[in-house]
Amino acid sequence: MTDTPAPLTEREIAAALDGAPGWRRDGDHITRGYGIRYHGGVALIVHVADTERLIGHHADIDLRWDHVRFTITTHDAGHRLTAADFDLARRIDAIATAHGAQPLE
Repeated sequence: MTDTPAPLTEREIAAALDGAPGWRRDGDHITRGYGIRYHGGVALIVHVADTERLIGHHADIDLRWDHVRFTITTHDAGHRLTAADFDLARRIDAIATAHGAQPLE
């Protein structure tokens, strides 16, 4: 049995956002979009999904014809932000860069 992840404090969230440029807070979620054509977005999502499976943490993903948006929160922590969310955000950034996706914000 795994421990429930600890939600971050407001101060910890602010510090984590400073370390995750381009990600913005939307309530108890962080979100970021990338410009990429549809089929490139599909490949990006598959790469992200494989990483998510390995680390056991998942984003909500919205794919459109010219962009993809990732929204992250920790469901096991009552839909609150945890360190795992910011770790996944950094991994998504690296994968998006590798796929040539352009940050929207």
